[in-house]
Amino acid sequence: MEGIKHDIILRLVKMLDAVLVTVPFALVWLCYYAERTWAPFYRKGNWAVIGLYLLLYVMFGKVYDAFLVSMNQMFEAVYSQSLAALFSDSAMYVVGWLLTKHLPNPVPLFIVFFCQVVFAAVWYKFANKWYYKVFAPKKSAVIYEMRSGLERLVEEYGMAKKFDIRLTKEAGECLKNIRMLDGMDAVFLSGVHSHDRNIILKYCVEKGMEVYVIPRIGDTIMSSAKQMHMFHLPILKTGRYSPSPVYLAAKRLVDLVFASAVLILSFPVWIIMAAAVKAEDGGDIFYRQCRLTKDGKKFDVLKFRSMKMGAEEDGIARLSAGRDDKRLTKVGRIIRKVRLDELPQLLCILKGDMSIVGPRPERPEIAKQYEEEMPEFRLRLQAKAGLTGYAQVYGKYNTTPYDKLQMDLMYIAHPGMAEDFRIMLATVKILFMAESTEGVGEVTEKGQEKDMAPAWAASAEQGRRGKADG
Repeated sequence: MEGIKHDIILRLVKMLDAVLVTVPFALVWLCYYAERTWAPFYRKGNWAVIGLYLLLYVMFGKVYDAFLVSMNQMFEAVYSQSLAALFSDSAMYVVGWLLTKHLPNPVPLFIVFFCQVVFAAVWYKFANKWYYKVFAPKKSAVIYEMRSGLERLVEEYGMAKKFDIRLTKEAGECLKNIRMLDGMDAVFLSGVHSHDRNIILKYCVEKGMEVYVIPRIGDTIMSSAKQMHMFHLPILKTGRYSPSPVYLAAKRLVDLVFASAVLILSFPVWIIMAAAVKAEDGGDIFYRQCRLTKDGKKFDVLKFRSMKMGAEEDGIARLSAGRDDKRLTKVGRIIRKVRLDELPQLLCILKGDMSIVGPRPERPEIAKQYEEEMPEFRLRLQAKAGLTGYAQVYGKYNTTPYDKLQMDLMYIAHPGMAEDFRIMLATVKILFMAESTEGVGEVTEKGQEKDMAPAWAASAEQGRRGKADG
């Protein structure tokens, strides 16, 4: 009952946010836009427009995780809600355009957006304070095998007020006396072997504890399993990535339409970018690099050049060190911050080498280095490479290869246009977030990585130990 009460109250608080953000739009619509429509609505019609706005805001808010009262930091919460409000306002501006049969004055909507950002900040400040005052931190335990140090991440990400870590044990120690978990509200299972994990998991479920599982490769693959019955037995069927032909056709159509539209709309940006890159050092405007796509097929990815000419003339494949990379040009530092260097990849999408959404294409040399430690790394080549992807939206540039592989496999496990559209919309959120472009240490000829954060999730060690259970 306590969990149900928690969920109901929290939903009401989140709904309050949606209502607060909708109020400025409702006032401006009723007092300004409604009377300027081609055929003015009666009262029900106006409320239908306001209801549509509320629905759009809730939808975009879920895409951008705008309502996570206890898990978002102040900046991320307001930023996410601002994006949701911006897209909702923009959509309703188009609706207003259709209803008035001419471009309506956008100034009132600018004022609305400013008010919405203020309301979002005020709501989060009070909602966050209220949440931790009403709901005490959950007594939590961290049980690990491959991954130690999860408790440090809880502190680092500001989650200590939600999860009070009282116990940290290696899985083997926990199994010797599993009753040590008694009294806990939540248990984190971090990279625990499937056999040991299942024992702990069943115990926690029986005792009513929440369980947060950080999976291994085998777990991620199994998440795609289809339930079926055979021999009068329950069976889970899984296999290689094999989406329906309808999905693949729809995905290709979206790729062509989206890439063509953005290419046309961004043409002035291409001219400015080309001139800026050329003016700085007189070098090449574009940069070609061999990458891997579906089934290991090689193709040349195209980008606006952001590094100095001859930056890799020694032939050694290196990952970017982010803003501290000395190979970057002045123009390159700017265009990388907002991902404008990626624009030419629209041509790769039109050609068919890439899709809008999919695992990011990796260089053959670097992929080979990863596969020496993680043979499973090649599993991400089941799907066509993408301009953006699950790992880009929910990870960072310096997220370890092992964790990026997990995220790519999560995407591959559940193909669908709804998921593709969600990732496309969520990509907008990371364009202006600095942490999404943080660099990593260079990869040497021996494939050794320096400063691959977070250190507790070192991909090489996980790859070696992960072979035991897939």
